[in-house]
Amino acid sequence: MNQLSFIPLGGIGDVTKNMYLYEYQGQILIVDCGLGFADETMLGVELLLPDISYLLKRIRSANVKIIGMVLTHGHEDHMGALPFILPRLPNFPIFTTPLTAALSNEKLKEFGVLGRVQSIAFGENDIQLGAFKISFIRVTHSVPDSSNIFIKTPIGNFYHASDFKFDLTPFDGKKTDFAKITAASKEGIMCLMSDCLGAEREGHTPSERILSENIEQEMRETQGKFILTTYSSNISRLNQAIHAAKKQNRKVCFVGRSLVKVSKIAQKLGYMKLEKDMEIEAKDIKNCNDKELLLLVAGSQGQQNSALARIANGEHREIRISPLDVVVFSADPIPGNELSINSLIDSIAKKGTRVVYSKISDDFHVSGHASSEDLMLMMSITNPKKVLPIGGTYSQMVAYKNLARKQGFSDDKILLIENGQEMIFSKDKAILGKKIELGNIYVDEISEEVIDHFVIRDRQQISKEGVVIIMAEVSAANGQIVGKPNIITRGLSHQEQAIINKKLTKELESALSRRLGRVADWVYIRKRIGEVAEDGIFKSVHRRPLVLPVVIEV
Repeated sequence: MNQLSFIPLGGIGDVTKNMYLYEYQGQILIVDCGLGFADETMLGVELLLPDISYLLKRIRSANVKIIGMVLTHGHEDHMGALPFILPRLPNFPIFTTPLTAALSNEKLKEFGVLGRVQSIAFGENDIQLGAFKISFIRVTHSVPDSSNIFIKTPIGNFYHASDFKFDLTPFDGKKTDFAKITAASKEGIMCLMSDCLGAEREGHTPSERILSENIEQEMRETQGKFILTTYSSNISRLNQAIHAAKKQNRKVCFVGRSLVKVSKIAQKLGYMKLEKDMEIEAKDIKNCNDKELLLLVAGSQGQQNSALARIANGEHREIRISPLDVVVFSADPIPGNELSINSLIDSIAKKGTRVVYSKISDDFHVSGHASSEDLMLMMSITNPKKVLPIGGTYSQMVAYKNLARKQGFSDDKILLIENGQEMIFSKDKAILGKKIELGNIYVDEISEEVIDHFVIRDRQQISKEGVVIIMAEVSAANGQIVGKPNIITRGLSHQEQAIINKKLTKELESALSRRLGRVADWVYIRKRIGEVAEDGIFKSVHRRPLVLPVVIEV
């Protein structure tokens, strides 16, 4: 049957981990390869990855292959998983716009992965990847070179409108290419896959340009250092701050590894213009008066080891904040980061430093996502047969559905699905296909290795219930415990420790006393000690700590 399968591996319902599969007759096109961010319940975890188990299974099948990948823009939730995902997949071409390619290849270089993302400028010829013909269409967002993807297939055309807004006066002057969107519409669009994150917000998303005057005014009134933190990829915002600093004769210092790297890439490609005598390194800050400084600092999401966190906690080698300084958070919190951001704001405020953030002021940040009127405008321009919201929570998807109804779409033309849910398109209809079970893939905070779910489960259990280590000497001759077990507890009260030490020793001795003869299975002995300990601890103190039995053969 002549049909196309669309499967999101991430990006629907959870906003981040954007990764979408388009498959036609055994040819798979991947759109985006993003990561997610851990919340406070994911102990020791820094990042989340899309689960590509299904993709790996598919390409092991006969006559199924990945014919290419395209990236929509340079945000981490759309390209940050590349160094973790690509080593697990066969080689295939990857295309994106110039800045996104540079950011992607720099990230791959950090991980020792060969940079293989190819750059294609807006306006270049379409790319043919197997049965798919790809066109990049410029849109405005909070990072330059953002694009929507127009995908032509034998069964129809698809418009992948990931993360966009309609900014008619962008700071860099590079507007959405309405002419190209209109041209795509004239060729016919079977389905619009649309960003829906701003669907609950009324009206139009304001232009980036309105922030320039606010940044200049706040900087002019600041008697100390002007410190601005935002996403490292928000080059337009960084340029606005740099422009204000130039007017007020302030030196500019990028602080934080991610910001330093992005600034170098942006300057090299011409996306950021900064006179050499304006930029200084952190070690030179001590040679300047505070009123002469603009610090652009990484850590807007309250990351524990970020440059801003170290500054707030007095741990940064070169930078100290004072009551004359101002810290501006020019970024909205990513869902799940609110607690860490609030904690960081409190740490800064304790120094007597003024902090400006989105909860108390809308003057220093505008969303990079389309609001309700913009989303309806996109539907109107593209004029698709069907719409499918992506890149939002379920409530935002429902809000998008209501907007689509206003635009005249009947419910059967508005497709709401979950991650892992296949949608099968043919020339005259779209139906639900198979449902793929997707797991959580975690990246460890320290080692940056992918770790299993049971590691997180154990960490959560330890944090809530504590840990008990039982070191027992067991006779190889008869399987009896020799002497008194050494019981070590952490995360339990002194009273609980005393009860466990008293009762557990007797229960362990009793459980193994029935054994006769030489020990043949030490795994069984260790498992038996663990089971007895878990039951005994729960009966004694009504807790379920992580129990780690250590058996020493004597």
